[in-house]
Amino acid sequence: MKKEQRKRIVDRHRDSLTRHGYHPNALYWSSREIQEIRFEVLAGIGITVGGSVLDVGCGFGDFKDWFEKQGRELDYTGIDLSPDLLAEARKRHPDAAFMEGDLFDMGFRQASFDWVVLSGALNEQLHDDSAYAFLVIGQMYRLCRKGMAFNMLDARYLVAHDLHSQDPAHVLDVCRQLCPDCELHDDYLKNDFTIHMKKRPED
Repeated sequence: MKKEQRKRIVDRHRDSLTRHGYHPNALYWSSREIQEIRFEVLAGIGITVGGSVLDVGCGFGDFKDWFEKQGRELDYTGIDLSPDLLAEARKRHPDAAFMEGDLFDMGFRQASFDWVVLSGALNEQLHDDSAYAFLVIGQMYRLCRKGMAFNMLDARYLVAHDLHSQDPAHVLDVCRQLCPDCELHDDYLKNDFTIHMKKRPED
């Protein structure tokens, strides 16, 4: 991701946090309900109590909060470009690890986490024919031991100049080149889809 693209994302979130405070709107979610529907589908890959999770584009760490409100603990690490969102996340989750930067800035070793998740962080339009998005997906897969799950905007129903959307079938085909065990979930929200990628012992 280019330096000016990073700056645009950081500036937009600083502005949205100033306007909305701690609220899903500050992360450009329309509501808490919509945000948590996506979390439920991500967690459906099989994330279990005590599992180590890397949350890419973590925002306020709301995935951790949602998961643990159900009485299930996580070994949680979040990364985000926005120092402003991370400052709020650290206040709300002092027991979690939060790191500032892009996924490729981090020196994580291969298979560092049981699970890697991403919600909404690939919606930024970079005008690069999805090259960055597919690099992120590949890196997430390398970093997980058990599996990864991510969502994207569905181009069959939503095409906007300022948002990055994709055809689910195309993304699924790309993911299957990395992982034989892929599942597409596109029945929970009209404009969104999620892909689960599970690793087998031999992968």
